[in-house]
Amino acid sequence: MISSLDGRGHHRESRFGGRITLIAVAASLVLLSACGEKKEKAATQTAAKVNKEEITVHQINFVLQQQRGLQPAQAEAAGKQILERLIDQELAVQKAEELKLDRDPRVVQQMEAAKREIIARAYIEKTGEAVSKPTDAEIKAYYDAKPALFSARRIYSLQEIVIEAKPDQMQALREQLGAAKSINDFVESLKANGYRFSGNQAVRPAEQLPLNLLDTFSKLNDGQAVLLPSATGAQVVLLAGSRSEPVDEARAKPAIEQFLLNEAKRKLIESDIKALRTAAKIEYEGKFAPTPADAAASAAPAAAPAPIAAPAPAASEGGLSASDISKGMGIK
Repeated sequence: MISSLDGRGHHRESRFGGRITLIAVAASLVLLSACGEKKEKAATQTAAKVNKEEITVHQINFVLQQQRGLQPAQAEAAGKQILERLIDQELAVQKAEELKLDRDPRVVQQMEAAKREIIARAYIEKTGEAVSKPTDAEIKAYYDAKPALFSARRIYSLQEIVIEAKPDQMQALREQLGAAKSINDFVESLKANGYRFSGNQAVRPAEQLPLNLLDTFSKLNDGQAVLLPSATGAQVVLLAGSRSEPVDEARAKPAIEQFLLNEAKRKLIESDIKALRTAAKIEYEGKFAPTPADAAASAAPAAAPAPIAAPAPAASEGGLSASDISKGMGIK
């Protein structure tokens, strides 16, 4: 299948920021008031005690903040459910400590790995905070530079044939595709030549196609096809049909803003990590120590990507089974 992009859907995260704050506040008020009518009891941060160990409102609020899409009105019921899960967790922790499982080498290793991951993630998030939101001019420039995604956006009805093939068979496949009068003719030629293949079809808007291939698809007319290299051989994608559904700049702005912000963060973090690696003394040892073959491989120029074939003649629709085409950046 066509490889997907990491940028899709990041704009959704910002919708929940204010809502999560309201949920946490509502949960705090509900849980604190539940401790009793007296003022001194309402001020406590303890939600429950499990064999003298306390579970606090802060612990409950932390879990609540991880619940995407939770409504403020659901905070009370959700808080109670979370408390019960925390009680079960605390009981399991206490029993594990009694059995000295917290000293098991595998457990200690997992705890250390989780700690390192959390600390490293905190640093990466802190580094990303230095990025400013994109300006209106930058958003407009991106909108204008991607007509296939916005002003000339189309909905694509795609048929895909995934073919198992060796690199030296690519040229033959291109010739077969170019000579075929229809997609069914091409399928028959694959059968005649003993290729293993599978078929899929899907209807996808432009934003759900890989961004690096969108310009290629936008230049296709209905009935045309392209042959693309893949990890296991090749894939032929036929544009069975399409319709125009443009998106204006105002509607696209939130998604573009979030996409550009995430891209800026990614580039800043990559640059920062690269600088840290350059400044650090890193020595590979044992079986990870570099060999002469590794040095030669790193010095060799990277192989050029395989070219995309020219569109084939018009083809008829075939009865292929439904399947998803891989997705790219999403717009709501």
